[in-house]
Amino acid sequence: MHELVGALRSYAWGSRTALAALCGREVPSAHPEAELWFGAHPADPAQVRVDGHYESLLELVSQDPQRELGAVAPEFGGRLPFLLKILAAEEPLSLQAHPSADQARAGFERENNQRVPLDSPMRNYRDDSHKPELVVALNRFEALAGFRDPHRSVALLQAIAVPELKSYAELLAAQPDSSGLRTLFTTWITLPQAMLATLLPKVLDGCVRYLSSPTPPATQAPPAHHPPADNHSEFVPEIRTVLELAEAYPGDAGVLAALLLNRITLEPGQGLFLAAGNLHAYLNGMGVEIMASSDNVLRGGLTPKHVDVPELLRVLDFEPLELLIVTPEAVSDHSFRYCTPASEFALRRFELEAGADPMPIPRIGPGIMLCTSGTVRMLQGVSDVGAELQIKQGDAAWISAADMNIRAQAVDGPAQLFCACVGGE
Repeated sequence: MHELVGALRSYAWGSRTALAALCGREVPSAHPEAELWFGAHPADPAQVRVDGHYESLLELVSQDPQRELGAVAPEFGGRLPFLLKILAAEEPLSLQAHPSADQARAGFERENNQRVPLDSPMRNYRDDSHKPELVVALNRFEALAGFRDPHRSVALLQAIAVPELKSYAELLAAQPDSSGLRTLFTTWITLPQAMLATLLPKVLDGCVRYLSSPTPPATQAPPAHHPPADNHSEFVPEIRTVLELAEAYPGDAGVLAALLLNRITLEPGQGLFLAAGNLHAYLNGMGVEIMASSDNVLRGGLTPKHVDVPELLRVLDFEPLELLIVTPEAVSDHSFRYCTPASEFALRRFELEAGADPMPIPRIGPGIMLCTSGTVRMLQGVSDVGAELQIKQGDAAWISAADMNIRAQAVDGPAQLFCACVGGE
């Protein structure tokens, strides 16, 4: 059991206040702070304090994978299979999706054969792993995720009441399934810039009218199999998001694509799981994020970074998705588990009460304990003579497979603790 220091990542969409305040540093920070990585990914491994000095978690695991990872070492090639993060989004992230395991292996090999440098901004595949991911909200967290039911998207396009959208709405209404979504999304994301420059302002004008109109705008009747709705109030969050994205990324085709995605709000403690191929964009908020240890991202817009539309289209899953919110399963009054199909990771949350006895933390190593509020006293061993480590909010601890009998106790008030470990429960 050792102190683990996260690697701070600065991106333009990050916050100058959220991570700094969480970690007890000066606010505002000098630069936008977007992510704090707790893991052993080669791009930015966390640092472990061992015998008074720091070394990377990547090196620690590589030197003795059997001790650090235990029985799962052979299954994951001697590598820690998950990456834990705290994410703080002040502005929208790029419109993106992640490849499947087969797609990641093929893409990584292809770009290696093409001799594309790993640090090249034109690189799509920086490793050979897929990237299922789960984000759990620490505060109100907003996102776009997965393609909405096509019938609802038709209703949204009609509600905007823009003549230039009529043919697109009819296209999707005639084929309200994954094939229709693929056709419409591909059409929009590949529009020539001149056509986009004409269409997008008209769509935005329609969005403004929608929000400012005191009565629902005239629309066509909804399909017979789709229940009627108050279109004026129904789509307010979606319309506002489109306008916000257009302000942040003027002239970007990703603004049109956002019209086809589920608009999701997570309250604190709720999760969002994304499998391979799900198009998404985190919009605003702070959360704990866990994923397979990968940095493979295929972008489709809403970013100044490299966008590879043909490769994105190859990995996208156009099957419409219902809401993807993950409600944690209560294991006890103070312990909650987030169930996902991912084999690389599992995530649990503990709400520790002030004055309570130390709580046993079952089945951890290899794992990471992350404190997100209060201060936690970590104990190792079967009595008070064992090892002890205190972590405050924003701090973490590395638990190797050799570390047994881990307990946690709140110090001077209630505390919240997340436990990341290998999946397969």
